[in-house]
Amino acid sequence: MGFKCQVLVCTFCLVMLLFLQETRAGIHSSNASRLNGRKKGSGCNLFRGRWVVDTSYPLYDSSGCPFIDDEFNCQKYGRRDNQYLKYSWQPDSCKIPRFNGADFLRRWRGKKIMFVGDSLSLNMWESLSCMIHAAVPMAKTTFSRRDSLSSVTFDSYGVTLYMYRTPYLVDIVRENVGKVLNLNSIEAGNAWKGMDILIFNSWHWWVHTGRSQGWDYIRDGSALYKNMDRLTAFSKGLTTWGRWVDQNINPSKTKVFFQGISPTHYQGKDWNQPKKSCSGEAVPLSGSTYPAGAPPAAAVVNKVLSSMKKPVYLLDIITLSQLRKDAHPSTYSDGSGTDCSHWCLPGLPDTWNQLLYAALIM
Repeated sequence: MGFKCQVLVCTFCLVMLLFLQETRAGIHSSNASRLNGRKKGSGCNLFRGRWVVDTSYPLYDSSGCPFIDDEFNCQKYGRRDNQYLKYSWQPDSCKIPRFNGADFLRRWRGKKIMFVGDSLSLNMWESLSCMIHAAVPMAKTTFSRRDSLSSVTFDSYGVTLYMYRTPYLVDIVRENVGKVLNLNSIEAGNAWKGMDILIFNSWHWWVHTGRSQGWDYIRDGSALYKNMDRLTAFSKGLTTWGRWVDQNINPSKTKVFFQGISPTHYQGKDWNQPKKSCSGEAVPLSGSTYPAGAPPAAAVVNKVLSSMKKPVYLLDIITLSQLRKDAHPSTYSDGSGTDCSHWCLPGLPDTWNQLLYAALIM
């Protein structure tokens, strides 16, 4: 009897060991799948590829879209070359569907879509509004513009595109010392609830210093700082945002995207031309890699997204945007100086929205 018991015990131990190994493997596979799911659609990596000449672009004319701000309207402010408008993004492993504004409206009839973030979110919101408008130019629209919340509604379809302006995602509050960036607070998140699609973005304003930064102090819990390493602050703020998504989003109701990091082209050394900036650039970089590599903020985004419980799809626009040194307003806008941060419309943000469309339907 003692021998049989030992055999049974050993058999049980072996079964349990195999079960634990399979469970651990399943957990690892599940986590890997969730992370990859943020970057891929139907097994196709939408974000690894190259730019190809495509004379069927752009998808709209800036003069025919009533939603473009002057800061993005390069043609209006004198940009005469138009080759930068004649490229499409081609992934290495598949073809992406051409954007169809009428189909977008039919699929999302009666739905609410919100972009949340800084002026790069504004860039993308205006782009999508123009792309849809070009498909149904006679459709009645209602346009509302306010300080923090703007919207375009395609009335016949009941589709509303919102833009909520909040550069840091976390709150800036007024305290005795002045304007305080609170890394642990998202009171503004109440305005984001009830949406069917949310597209978040942040980073551009975290690196601003001096008079151009939007705050006087940073609060982290009970501690108040005059300054902080910007990547550290961004990580803390984005972690607070991730916690907000985990606590407030129902994935069966709301699809959540993160726009990814939009690059700048002020320093030509990043693409091995140290004397240049975006000014005067007329064609993209060839190939599918960028000499300077991904910015450090990208690693912060990946780390935060991988730690979240709720699914967030990463629109991994970094590399494809880095290749487009030719697509900035430069001096062709209503602003002063050279803008190598934002993007002309029509232009690169149209591709971001085409990839959003592909991620939604593929």
